[in-house]
Amino acid sequence: MADTNNTPRRDGIQVSNTGGNVTIGDHNTVTHTVHGAQPSRDPLQEELLLAIRRLRTDLGGVVASEQTAALDAELSDAEDEIEGTGRADAGRLARLRRALTDAGAVTGILASGVAVGQAVGALLGG
Repeated sequence: MADTNNTPRRDGIQVSNTGGNVTIGDHNTVTHTVHGAQPSRDPLQEELLLAIRRLRTDLGGVVASEQTAALDAELSDAEDEIEGTGRADAGRLARLRRALTDAGAVTGILASGVAVGQAVGALLGG
């Protein structure tokens, strides 16, 4: 058990003022549960998120190139941003559009690539 009075123990272990979970020793499991609401997303952002996930899955089945790797990185960043904040900002959307254009030979033949392009266009206004 942790010493709560901040006096060092003779066995050299002291745990105090923790703001999260602590485990000491072998074979321990820590579970962290976050309570609260997810960021709200507008329907267009939700549509983009779903299209991004489909495209990332579809990209796994094509021959990788520098352009598809860059696109996957932008898709991953956009997915993380939407999950974390509820929306992808205009700068992120512009980078995603550029990556889609650069990987156009692949994304043009994938329905999921077209869907991401349409969702980005709708959010950027064109």
